[in-house]
Amino acid sequence: MDYQPALDERQLKRARIAVAAVFCVHGAVTGNFATRVPWIQEHAGVSAGQLGLALAFPAIGSSLLMPLSAAITHRFGARAALRGLLALWTLALVLPALAPNIYTLCGALFVYGASSGMADVAMNALGVETENRLGHSIMSSLHGMWSAGALIGSAAGTLAAHLGADARVHHAVAAGVLTLLGLVACQGVLDLRSAPGEAAPPRFAAPPKSALIIGMVAFCAVFAEGASLDWSAVYLRDVLDTSAGTAAACTTAFTLTMAVARLAGDKGVDRFGAMRTVRGGGVLATLGGVLVVTAPGPAVAMAGFGLIGLGVAVVVPLAFAAAARSGPNPSQAIAGVATITYTSGLVAPSAIGGIADLTSLVVSFGLVTVLALGLVAGARVLRAGARPEKAAGAARVTQA
Repeated sequence: MDYQPALDERQLKRARIAVAAVFCVHGAVTGNFATRVPWIQEHAGVSAGQLGLALAFPAIGSSLLMPLSAAITHRFGARAALRGLLALWTLALVLPALAPNIYTLCGALFVYGASSGMADVAMNALGVETENRLGHSIMSSLHGMWSAGALIGSAAGTLAAHLGADARVHHAVAAGVLTLLGLVACQGVLDLRSAPGEAAPPRFAAPPKSALIIGMVAFCAVFAEGASLDWSAVYLRDVLDTSAGTAAACTTAFTLTMAVARLAGDKGVDRFGAMRTVRGGGVLATLGGVLVVTAPGPAVAMAGFGLIGLGVAVVVPLAFAAAARSGPNPSQAIAGVATITYTSGLVAPSAIGGIADLTSLVVSFGLVTVLALGLVAGARVLRAGARPEKAAGAARVTQA
């Protein structure tokens, strides 16, 4: 891509704020959707099993269409591509609530997931390039802003559900507001364009081997995150016989721990580097898993889930950053890592449940502990993502 002229400190700070706002908007869509799933299920008239099938379609759509993001960015430029893809994602929020049956719901969720994945790749690529130019880590805090947006969206959705609002109306209003906020935020991101005559990337291509290796480290983190998020409350209720309120509080605390750790994680990355940060996080997550499976009571288990959240919080942001710097096509590499993480998030809840049915939830979280230990062993591959020194002039960008 063409070099964008060198930017001063004020312009770079504006670009950082803008891309952080984009992450927040992206997360808010997810939060608004997740809280209204029960309404959507009732409106579409689907069973629990059918709903489970339908909820696999966002991951399918994301995995299949994320590679298109690089080609779209090459043709229209990074800012324009992000503006269009983010608007597509925010507007896709209205579709699931309109679905009257299982078939239309699956189709709506496919589009919902595909637009999410393409916007995800574009914003992460721009986040990495902004980080390169600033010369210090910002990817963890950007993903923290995504978590903050998800919490804000969840709060809005909870309020709408409490008031008995029709999800079609709620999501239409939310989509309109978030689309407007997204368009405003995109005005401030880096404006990067392809050089004249530069070959377009393939619309669909296998990710480079380096991205697959990095993705396996991210897989371990996302599996632990997804298992803890979906099963921590059930673990406290069924294994430790706690009240429903205490069990629910554990999930909320885990989510907040993840958000806070990501918002604060950049300081650790700048001080210790990506490899040592992930290795230390793996130690914390492993210790957390040990506490969960050996917990005599809810307090120890909750502390264990908190340590898992702290340990895995910064891994995915660092994996995206490492993938973007591991080869000549950042968007393609990020799409490869994102596909693996989406798959992990899809597989984790059902895998934990399947193992629990055959054995117990304690054994299930023994597997989580082993995967957390994998972060310690695999942290070395993130050295490929060592951040370059702050650019003195224009930075090199390839299909960011």
